[in-house]
Amino acid sequence: MLRTIEEIFYPATVSEWRIWLEENHLSKSNVWVVFHSKTSDKRSITWREAVDVALCFGWIDSKKIKVDDQTSHQFFSKRKPKGTWSKINKEKVQELIALGLMCEAGYRSIEVAKSNGSWTILDSVEELIVPPDLEAVFQKDNTLRDYFQRQSKTKKKMWLHKLVFSKSPATRQKYIDEIIASHLSNPLSPSLDYKT
Repeated sequence: MLRTIEEIFYPATVSEWRIWLEENHLSKSNVWVVFHSKTSDKRSITWREAVDVALCFGWIDSKKIKVDDQTSHQFFSKRKPKGTWSKINKEKVQELIALGLMCEAGYRSIEVAKSNGSWTILDSVEELIVPPDLEAVFQKDNTLRDYFQRQSKTKKKMWLHKLVFSKSPATRQKYIDEIIASHLSNPLSPSLDYKT
């Protein structure tokens, strides 16, 4: 489904972006924010600055489009009630609250996330906690566990993220099979029956 883009906004300063959100965060649902690279002669806020301000109003970033070598557009929108919260953004909102920058809509998005579970759903992924069904597979062969542990944090999080959001045992098994297949693609890996 195509998004209806209401506006493209170019904030030269953080205060301009904050003012735009103060005036529009309730009446509009999204906006493309324009960023310029450090090599550009045009003033621009940074992506991190933009996200910090957006969090204060219950908004979040998503898709980024490169326009040219010095310009990009980032899509910002109201946070969905069941949108997940990264560890970085959860820590960031605590800083913003301490600085007195959080507004009512920002507080509300946090309260909604805490009440529906989306605030904590990624905690086990962030902490790289292996779920019981995957642990049961690891117990059958330590080489699979070793293989998993050798992967980058990003790859491990990707696999665990898929398991967290699996809605059926069949889907969970499918993602566990992906880990096994990745391991077995190494010709030195033993071939065992890993089905749980």
